[in-house]
Amino acid sequence: MIVVDGGWREMGTSVEKMAEGGEEDIPRDAKVVKTLLKSMNVDDYEPRVVHQFLELWYHYVVDVLTDAQVYSEHAGKSTIDSDDIKLSIQSKVNFSFSQPPPREVLLELARNRNKIPLPKSIAGPEIPLPPEQDTLISPNYQLAIPKKRSHPVEETEDDDEGVDPTPTPNPNPNASQDRRDLPQGTPQRVSFPIGAKRPR
Repeated sequence: MIVVDGGWREMGTSVEKMAEGGEEDIPRDAKVVKTLLKSMNVDDYEPRVVHQFLELWYHYVVDVLTDAQVYSEHAGKSTIDSDDIKLSIQSKVNFSFSQPPPREVLLELARNRNKIPLPKSIAGPEIPLPPEQDTLISPNYQLAIPKKRSHPVEETEDDDEGVDPTPTPNPNPNASQDRRDLPQGTPQRVSFPIGAKRPR
């Protein structure tokens, strides 16, 4: 059984002592990290760097062992063996760390792409602009403004015989004619850019 939490707390206090200057109190894992940094020609670093590497290291080990335990339980085994750990590491490599494709694959993709000729420019010496719908100054939304419907007046017959049958003449007959000519219920669309400046 591997206990990580207890070692973690011990590692944290040891690294704090190491930061204070006690080189002999450094845990073995911190010495390994310092040796790795020295092998990469990194001589100038803060003591927190070692602590961060150890934290990353312990997180990775805990994740690998947790996944290995899941694989072991799925296989019906009572203990974790090396095959479970290898499978866990391989799944981490395949799904957690993305690796670029090989150089040969990239070269083949580049060759296939470069076989397609570029379109010939018909424009003159000025800089060709993209289509208007792709520019930043084009309207980027529309407002739908529905027209208000005028409800038709219902005519009711009155029982009173004394009502004058001749209607009163309309003072502006052209206005009602114009209203009848417009289709009812068609919305108007108004579009303008968001960042438009008001004229001063």
